[in-house]
Amino acid sequence: MSQNALLRSRKSLAIPGPARKEASKTRLKVAVPVADLLGHFAVRNGVRCAGVHLIVDLHGAQRLDDIAHIEATLRRCVDAARATLLHIHVHQFQPNGVSGVAVLAESHISIHTWPDAGYAALDVFMCGSADPDACIPVLREAFSAQRVGVSEILRGQGA
Repeated sequence: MSQNALLRSRKSLAIPGPARKEASKTRLKVAVPVADLLGHFAVRNGVRCAGVHLIVDLHGAQRLDDIAHIEATLRRCVDAARATLLHIHVHQFQPNGVSGVAVLAESHISIHTWPDAGYAALDVFMCGSADPDACIPVLREAFSAQRVGVSEILRGQGA
């Protein structure tokens, strides 16, 4: 809301509204001990991190313009990784190509395809006990990829 809108509504930034008054009466909550949060972190090769991020390149891939197949494959990846799907959205571009994301309680899986080049770029980022590596064979098979490249980043080391 702009300052002019506040003035027209006879409100002021200097005088807290009822919601702000209530919030000031609320007691601060005690922080949860780090040991209780470890379930949200991942451990990879003995390294504690916020999550494992796989950067996946599919080359010589097929069915990269088939939006129903791509959505079904994202769902199979979620199941294989034992992750929790919150929302999925896929978008078909014209003349071709698809972008999609599966939003997970553990983070996300995203895909962007270039069917003419037989190429797809994916991010598979998961925390907790989810298994992002389980997505790789699902992707390889679903898109009949001739070559699969995977890079790994351990996000939030030392967090």
